[in-house]
Amino acid sequence: MSAAEALPDWVIPPPGGFTAEEFLGMSGLPPRTELIDGSLVFVSPQEKWHSRVINLILRELDRQAPPHLRAEREMALRIGARQVPEPDILVVTAQAYDRDKPSTHYLPADVHLVVEAVSPDSVDRDRDTKPPKYAAAGIPHYWRVENAAGRAVVYAYERDPAATGYVPTGIHHDRLQVSVPYPIDIDLTAVGRRLG
Repeated sequence: MSAAEALPDWVIPPPGGFTAEEFLGMSGLPPRTELIDGSLVFVSPQEKWHSRVINLILRELDRQAPPHLRAEREMALRIGARQVPEPDILVVTAQAYDRDKPSTHYLPADVHLVVEAVSPDSVDRDRDTKPPKYAAAGIPHYWRVENAAGRAVVYAYERDPAATGYVPTGIHHDRLQVSVPYPIDIDLTAVGRRLG
């Protein structure tokens, strides 16, 4: 048996890459696998900081959300024919959150905010690759969370409908206070205290 015969079928993409339908129908993929530009992207194991900052922001987004919105962790988001990223956090409509089908992913119309916590292997994807794709799909808000010596820094963006891209709305170091997509107030120093 050759090495290629020993590999699962999904390791080698078809000409033109995988479609969203093919990707969402695959089984046996490693956890947190994403489809970007028709190619499978495998995510490295999370570091403690990454997991803790996601937990903090997820908990606060869900706790402070109005009744018609809910926060969800690490669910696929089908944003194009060959694009199915898996954001760290999504704020979705309560209707989409409670919906049975599709059970494996959300659609852009369901989503009000996407949050990506940057890890060493996702810097380029979270800063350069994913934001334009989320904006083109019509996601109104995008936050990128960076690790600055163990402290969380949130870069907040809002979609400019005239430009169909994101514009920065603020850089938040110790406290994240915003009025959109709903009033949110998060003490970001809690992440640093937990790791200290």
